[in-house]
Amino acid sequence: MNGRYVAGALGLLSAAWGGWLLLGQREPWRIAVWLGGAVVVHDGFVAPLVLAIGALAAAAGLRLRGIPRGALIVAGSLTAIALPPLLRPGGVANPTVLPLDYLRNWLLAMAAIALLTLAYAGTRAVLRRVGRRT
Repeated sequence: MNGRYVAGALGLLSAAWGGWLLLGQREPWRIAVWLGGAVVVHDGFVAPLVLAIGALAAAAGLRLRGIPRGALIVAGSLTAIALPPLLRPGGVANPTVLPLDYLRNWLLAMAAIALLTLAYAGTRAVLRRVGRRT
């Protein structure tokens, strides 16, 4: 059997199971609104931002392909997920609700993404130069 059919069947089964679990919730509309919001944030924020950064980089003569583009997508998706705790107004009445330093952790994650991307690009450039010399 073709692997695409197996993957498609597993995808349909997973979607059906998720729908069944959603209908079993007390207020399934709240989850549906949250999922719809995720699509809006991605299509209205993450994707245009990645495209704009790619266009600016192309205008500056840089090529953002492969890993750098993937790093932008990961950083944008992580930012979209982190927005609610990052934008929360003031403190919370119960400190155990949001107990972590979300801004610091988000900045550390962005730094890790940037450093890993730069390390990959640097390693690849060095290997290309070494390959040209031999």
